[in-house]
Parts: sequence; structure tokens; C-alpha cells
Amino acid sequence: MLVIGELINGMYKQIQDAITKKDKKVIRDIAKNQIANGADAIDVNVGPGSLNQLDDMKWLIEAVGEATDKPISIDSPKPSIIEQVLPLVKNKIIINSTDAGDEKLDVLIPLAKKYNACIIALTMDKKQGVPRDRYVRSELAAKIVSKALEVGLSMENLYLDPIVLPVNVVQPQAIEVLEAIKEFKLLSSPPPKTIVGLSNVSQGTKTRSLINRTFAVMAISMGLDGAILDPLDRDLMDAIITAELVMNKNIYCESYLSAYRKK
Repeated sequence: MLVIGELINGMYKQIQDAITKKDKKVIRDIAKNQIANGADAIDVNVGPGSLNQLDDMKWLIEAVGEATDKPISIDSPKPSIIEQVLPLVKNKIIINSTDAGDEKLDVLIPLAKKYNACIIALTMDKKQGVPRDRYVRSELAAKIVSKALEVGLSMENLYLDPIVLPVNVVQPQAIEVLEAIKEFKLLSSPPPKTIVGLSNVSQGTKTRSLINRTFAVMAISMGLDGAILDPLDRDLMDAIITAELVMNKNIYCESYLSAYRKK
């Protein structure tokens, strides 16, 4: 499963301070630590407090690129920022993210094709917001898949995100997301990939790690291909590795946890 480390985000005070002071060592160390603990890619998000989102994003990308050659997930709600920084990225690129609205789809899907980038697509739009059920999620997902096929984007590079919401606020949404993951796999052949922002499911709860790893295991059983998460949560990472073992994606041995990490 694709694990994208979520910790380089300007919403965290340590990251915000590092951006303000232009302290690359902090960013490099956090990137390396996430990779060492199982992250396959690093998400970079300047956060809402950035006074110059374009320059701060360029700086973050440069700092992470100095620490690792793993893929960089460019996390911004503004297509114009993503478009401007794409030529600067030397690593493999993940665009995070588009939604199902034409305003973003028409810009970001062609850019993903142009740069041979992966792209995360949220199954929502301005008109409907976050869907209430799996059926509307699937309708929006079908629109995204259609656009990707239209421009020749490989399904290997398309990650559909059914949008996880906090279980303590809208508890019924959790099962709708799980069912949507399964249904997305029926949209094309080969099917698109699926991904979730895992930490959202436990936002505001007291047992965050337990809820995160339980939901992750259930989502993997539905066919989940990736997650944006905290790779420093060892129990979570162990649960993911074990779930993929049970799903016959890895070969069992007595030391399978350490063997997987050495990969």
C-alpha cells in the first residue's frame, strides 16, 4: 500500500516555525524520519497560515528533495500553485488534489498526464460538497475516471479519495466510505487506485490511534491502495502490514514485520 507521510504540514506549529525561519534541517529530519518508518512518499502542505503560499511551497519542495528521492505529494487547494511548482520538482510527483469540479479537473488531470504524475482526486464538488452516500461518491468518481481516460492518464496514476469524515461527528459516513472504496474498483478495467486521508476518521476523538488502525484494516479489506497518515504511529503501521499479509499481498514469515520494513 502507498503510504504518504502527513507530518510536513504548516498546520503543525513546528512546521510553521520552520517555514517562517526557513530552517531546512527541521524539514529534512522530519522527511527522513517518516521514510525510515515506512512512508513511501512525503506530503508537503504550507498550511493556511502561510503569507506567501507559492514561495513557501517552493521552499518546502526544495527542502524535502534534499532529504529524499521518494515521491513528493504537492498538497494545495490552489491549482495555480500546483501548476507553477511542478517544473521544479525533481522527485516523482503526486498532485494532491483535484475534485470532481470542472474548474480543477480540466487543469490538474492534464497536468498529471503531462508530468507523468500521480493525482489524488476527491469525490466531491462545489455543488454537492461531500456526498452523503456511496452512490453519489461513485457518480463523481465515474466523472473523474472519464476525464482521466479522455486525456490518456493511466489508471495506475489515478487515486480516488472517497473523503473520510470524523467518526465522532458523522458516524454513518465511515461505512459509506468503505463501500465506496469497493465500488470504485468497478469503474474501469484496469481499475483506478483508492486512497484516504486516514487521520480524518479519528479527528477530535480520544482514541485516535485505535480508530485509525481499525479503519485502515477495514479499508484494506475493501481494496484500499493508499493512505495519507502518520507513519511514526508504529501500531498503525504494524496493523497495515499485517492486514496486507492477511490479504495475501505479502508472504508470511515469523519476522514479517521487520522483513517488510527492510523492503
